[in-house]
Amino acid sequence: MNIKEEQITILDLTIDVVKKDIKNMHLSVYPPTGRVRIAAPVDLNDEAIRLYAIGKLRWIKKHQKSFYEQLRETPREYITGESHYFDGKRYLLNVVERYGKHEIKIKNKTYLELYVKPNTTIASKEKVFNDWYRSHLKTVVPDILKYWEDKTGESCEIWDIKKMKTKWGSCSIEKRKILLNLELAKKPRHCLEYIIVHELTHFIERNHNDNFKALLSNFMPNWKSYKRELNSLPI
Repeated sequence: MNIKEEQITILDLTIDVVKKDIKNMHLSVYPPTGRVRIAAPVDLNDEAIRLYAIGKLRWIKKHQKSFYEQLRETPREYITGESHYFDGKRYLLNVVERYGKHEIKIKNKTYLELYVKPNTTIASKEKVFNDWYRSHLKTVVPDILKYWEDKTGESCEIWDIKKMKTKWGSCSIEKRKILLNLELAKKPRHCLEYIIVHELTHFIERNHNDNFKALLSNFMPNWKSYKRELNSLPI
């Protein structure tokens, strides 16, 4: 497939432009940072794309504003009393210093106990959390993926987990590969399922057009409410 990637700037707005073998332009604003992307036919000239973007500026700003106003977690210090999210639930952190294996345990459905050696750095504590989140996703995703593969009739050959800043998930249609954002380990399970179904649906329909939305609604009728919930949760 013929694909060209470039960027255009309008006022203070930078827009990613992807030219490929499609018939119509498609505009997307992605959480959590409000990244803007236009997919355009490969033979469309730059001025036409610029005029299209200018005509959509109010719509773009409206959607970016909703992302900017979204609740955000303050930088984590990994200290006792701090709030952390896991599988859609909020927990209080209790740091236990000891010699031995670094690990996290859930206590009384209310606390996360972080076991670390004395003088462990914030970066090392963060890595313990990220490893724990990754392990959780690797445990739950296979069954979820199998269920939705059966429902959609599509198969994912490869899947992986990656810490991403601007996407909850992505896919390679040619490789039939799905990437999931590590942050999804913090979110409710149905939000994780929504992203998996979203990416599987792209194996059928590449673009976010009416056909894509109709397919998604057929597979998962509540997807719009899951999307709104996911994009309203702290990031």
